[in-house]
Order: sequence, then structure tokens, then C-alpha cells
Amino acid sequence: MAVDLSTTIGRLTLPAPVLTASGCAAAGRELDPYFDITRIGAITTKSIMLEPRSGRPTPRMAETPSGMLNSIGLQGPGIDAFLEHDLPWLRQRGARAVVSIAGNDVHEFGRLARRLRGVEGVSAIEVNISCPNVANRGLVFACQMGSAAEVMAEVRRYADPTVPLLAKLSPDVTDIVEIAHAVVDAGADGLSMINTMLGMSIDPVTLRPHLGGRTGGLSGPAIRPVAVRAVYQVHAALPHVPIVGMGGIRSGRDALEFIAAGASAVSVGTVIFNDPSSPLRIQQELHDELAARGFTSLRDVIGIAHREG
Repeated sequence: MAVDLSTTIGRLTLPAPVLTASGCAAAGRELDPYFDITRIGAITTKSIMLEPRSGRPTPRMAETPSGMLNSIGLQGPGIDAFLEHDLPWLRQRGARAVVSIAGNDVHEFGRLARRLRGVEGVSAIEVNISCPNVANRGLVFACQMGSAAEVMAEVRRYADPTVPLLAKLSPDVTDIVEIAHAVVDAGADGLSMINTMLGMSIDPVTLRPHLGGRTGGLSGPAIRPVAVRAVYQVHAALPHVPIVGMGGIRSGRDALEFIAAGASAVSVGTVIFNDPSSPLRIQQELHDELAARGFTSLRDVIGIAHREG
């Protein structure tokens, strides 16, 4: 049975609902030898900052039960290199690009939005206000309603009005619904959720933290129930706001869980490290899961877990 996998995020229509998660595949070039990146919904780039950034001290990654910790610290070449090398490659390749941006302060987010305004090939902008693996916890803007809304308002002010803005939310808050309300009121067209959870691991030999930066972001299947809960709660409160759900997705059945909870699309991240072809595999598995249940359209299943009967 053929299933229509197309979905919408604000003004953006995607032919398929699976995206890569920011930070797990740079700008997609590394994945292209493993599968045709134009066949999935979009490539979400690693978060781009104004200036080149070296990131946090090594070691930066540690395996955990059902997941991993990373403490990369937003390492990257900066916006100039991205616009010169990465985005033109994605455009030439024919892939849709969701550009993730991150800033040290509110004004940097605005400057990044200005740099991307009118640039060809930007399908959407993901505003990363929630990265947990930075030395300055004050940069996790999504932990407070006021700072989250301030960043989104600044990006909305300078961004291309035709390009959807996604606010990436942190699970490390008391009430993720109130943060979601705040960023939507400030101009977000949709939400990406959830970012990694702040975690830590101790080396049993040295009895010191595994990570050079001590704490890092926990990702993988261990956080999936938290992510599904967050998507469910936010969709219940804001049913008309599109959500890109993420957190430990390894199969089409995992993706289906997020769609039923209220996500319009999903992002695949940690699984890429051991299965670089996983985004396309998961997309096909999601198609098959829907077909097996008699659905002919993905849109019929978005938020179905909220319906009675």
C-alpha cells in the first residue's frame, strides 16, 4: 500500500518526514556516500555560529547504557565558511537544508538571522537555544521563558519572513509547555524537541568525569520516553503548532510513536554514528508501519494518540 509521507512545517512542505538531527552529520556531506540525502525530508545542519569555535576540551564523547554523552561544545567553522562551502553544496546536491544557528547572546542570534536572510537554499532555520554541552550554562536560553522569548523575537525580527523558524527546546526545565508558549508567542513557527539532556559519567578506573567538560548532552534510546512525553504535552497545549520530534529514534516504529504523540516530522541523530544510512531506512520503516495499519497518509496519524475512541 502506498502511503503519502508528505508533511508541512509552517510554510515549508516536505516530501517526507525524516530529517537528520543537528550535530550528528555536519552538513550532510558525510552521509551522502551511504544514501541519497535528497530522498529524506531535509538535512538539519550542525549549529552554526558567527565565528569559528573550537569547542570544549577532550575527551568529548562517552558511551552510556542505551545512549551516549557528548560534550562537543558547538565546535564549527562559523557562518562565513558555512555560506561559502556547505550551503552551496547542499543546494547543488538538491537537498533541503534546515540551518541550525546558535549564539553567545541575543544579538548574535539576530546577526545570524540577518546573514541568512534572502540566501538561496535555506528551507527553514532551527534556533538552537537549548544546547546543554556549553561551559556557560547561561547560554541555555531555553531554560527560562524570558530569555527564550527574547532570542526568538530577535531572530523573527531579522529573519526572512517566508522561512519557517523552529525553536529547539530543552527537556531540562520544570514546564516545557510554558517555554513552548513563550517562543511561539515570540514568533516561532514550529518547535524542535527535544535537545539532549544534561548528564554526566564517572570513569570507574580514574574516578574522575569521563568528559573533559565534565557534563554533556545525553542522547539515544535512553531519552526517548522523555522526548515522547514532551511532544505529547506540547501538542496537547498547542495542537496547531508543528513539532519536529527527536530523541533516541532508531526505527520506523520509534518514529511512529512521535508522530502519534503529535510530531509532524522527526529527526534522527545518535543512531547515525553506528548506522549512517539509518535516516532513509527509518523513513522506509515508517512507511511500512503506516501501511501495515491501513493508513494512506502520514497526516492522518499526527496526534492520533490524543483522540478518544
